[in-house]
Amino acid sequence: MPNFAYTARDMEGNRVSGTLAAATEREVISLLTAKSLFPIEVAGEKAKRSFGGGRRVGGQQMATIYAQLSSLLRSGVPLLRSLKVLKDQSSNARLTSMLDDIHSRVEDGATLADAMSRHPGAFNELAVSMIRAGGEGGFLEDALERVAQFTEEQEDLKGRTMGALAYPIFLSVIGFLVVAGLLIFFVPNFAEIFDQLKENNELPAITSWLLIFSDTVRKWWWVALLLGGFAFAWSRSYLATETGRRRADLLRLKVPLFGPIYKSLAVARFCRVLGTLIHNGVPILKSLDISREASGNKILSEAIGQASENISSGETLAIPLARSGHFPRTVVEMISVAEESNTLDQVLVNIADGLERRTSRRLDLAVRLLEPVMLLILAVIILLVVIALLLPVLKMSSTVG
Repeated sequence: MPNFAYTARDMEGNRVSGTLAAATEREVISLLTAKSLFPIEVAGEKAKRSFGGGRRVGGQQMATIYAQLSSLLRSGVPLLRSLKVLKDQSSNARLTSMLDDIHSRVEDGATLADAMSRHPGAFNELAVSMIRAGGEGGFLEDALERVAQFTEEQEDLKGRTMGALAYPIFLSVIGFLVVAGLLIFFVPNFAEIFDQLKENNELPAITSWLLIFSDTVRKWWWVALLLGGFAFAWSRSYLATETGRRRADLLRLKVPLFGPIYKSLAVARFCRVLGTLIHNGVPILKSLDISREASGNKILSEAIGQASENISSGETLAIPLARSGHFPRTVVEMISVAEESNTLDQVLVNIADGLERRTSRRLDLAVRLLEPVMLLILAVIILLVVIALLLPVLKMSSTVG
């Protein structure tokens, strides 16, 4: 059974906190009441992951699972039987064990969302939040279908992005190998040839710098490798912290060329999820709480959380979003008009569609610009190496002449 963290008051008014194992939140409340405790807050703990829960499952596989489960439920197949069908037909051993665990927990009385939340490697926070809202609001089939669509779109975008970046990445790797080969194996062969010019202080500065750099790389490459490994390990541990993630998300929003693209996609995800939840009758505050995680960015999530607090005090959604400075002015204006005309759900989905179309075009253009830039950088580096080696040769030949 899942564990629930609770905060309650006893008969004397003292606050009491702890955890209880129960099938549902309602059962936790009943257990607390039986102990003469008055519940203030009950929340499911992030349970320890089992059955390989920390390992990833392909996004396309998960999209298929969501779509099939939605189809089975629409056809009138009970939830437990639907989960058993999916488990029996799965060819992925890891996914089969997860579905078996989810089936067992739902059979014991847990909600589908709570059972899925124990396997974050397969079911992300957005999917769990959408499914929880669908289960509570009575539109579970629609929620599963929407999650399937989100997952497919995300995988499609990831595939197109990686396909577009494949050539620039290939150029970067080849360029690095070529330059490293020149510095380690080719340039040192000229060091002895240029000794006489070096003794007479006639060696050009660019050639002298090239020889020093080449010698440094040959002698201390292992230090650079160790520092690179240390920097990678440190950055991973730092990004796992709240401060590190926040700074990284802020950097993603501000990085030239790709920052605006990343921001547009994050805003589009937020708008689509929020519009879908409102359309299905989920209250605005709960919808904001779920959709803030859809952006995938800590900075935007904080801005949306602030907007949620302001809405609680009677303010509109558009004003705090505009005040944050992280949402495009056009998006804020459209949300403002939609709130006045009571068409917020439709307008949010339209905003998401428009942002995704424009962002896709901008991404293609950015990648096309990146290719010639990479070629130009590679050509300039090789040209500098050639010039640094040719200048002394020309000087020596003119002296001999």
